[in-house]
Amino acid sequence: MEVIGETSLSAALICLGALAWLLGERHYGMRRARLLLAGGGVVTTGPPSWDRALAHLRQMRGRWGSDWWALAAGLVLGLLGASVLPVVAGAAGVPVLRRVRLARQARRVRERQADAVIALCGALAGEVRAGRQPGEALLRAAQDSGGLGEAQAAVVAAARFGGDVPGALAAAARQPGAEGLLGLAACWRVAVDQGAGLAAGLDRLEAALRAERDQRADLHAQLAGARATTVLLAVLPAFGLLLGSAMGAAPLHVLLHTGAGLGCLAIGSAFEIAGLWWAVRIVRGAGVG
Repeated sequence: MEVIGETSLSAALICLGALAWLLGERHYGMRRARLLLAGGGVVTTGPPSWDRALAHLRQMRGRWGSDWWALAAGLVLGLLGASVLPVVAGAAGVPVLRRVRLARQARRVRERQADAVIALCGALAGEVRAGRQPGEALLRAAQDSGGLGEAQAAVVAAARFGGDVPGALAAAARQPGAEGLLGLAACWRVAVDQGAGLAAGLDRLEAALRAERDQRADLHAQLAGARATTVLLAVLPAFGLLLGSAMGAAPLHVLLHTGAGLGCLAIGSAFEIAGLWWAVRIVRGAGVG
């Protein structure tokens, strides 16, 4: 019973420490923002040792990435449960979390690029209405918005020296999130070949791209509740283990050192993975990656 009590106390202290770190970082940012907005000059947010500790933790998190916390959690559970299985599971979760993190970063890059393309269309329409030629207008709009991304040099060169601007825009549209540049290339080709109004076409293109972006944002907001429910259901087994430890039932010992516990652990893990995979599939099927 003494070992069980120490295990329960260790698990509770780890959870309280993680919660205190998250809350402390949040309050640190809120307090700093209030002091800066108030114009208070020098910002003092607490003891220097606490600030250095927070800075060191943020540096470690940025250096190692959030995916390595799965291995850290596996090591902690392995020490508490005196078993190597949590360590193996934590190591297996590292590439999964890395893939999730990279997918989230790629989605943010696509969203920023899509916003930049919309800004480029609006800026180009304004430059054309101001009386500038399409080539000069594109040069100014590209410098202001940055919507061409990595292919900006090729498009700017084509616009400056009389090259194939629609072809350069079509090539730039291969970047993630820059698909709207295909519409810009079509507007440019129609305006140059048939003498149609470039500004009017750009206005319609900008409106269509904004409507598409707003639709994706609305769908993402509608699925936020489903995502939160999925995460909550995924972490419920961990809360069950903590509750069992607090009650003195030693669930880690049962799960990791008995035949029935290992069987329940395998079946529960399979259902957990299947449920998460099904939830991710539903979200991706709705068009939100």
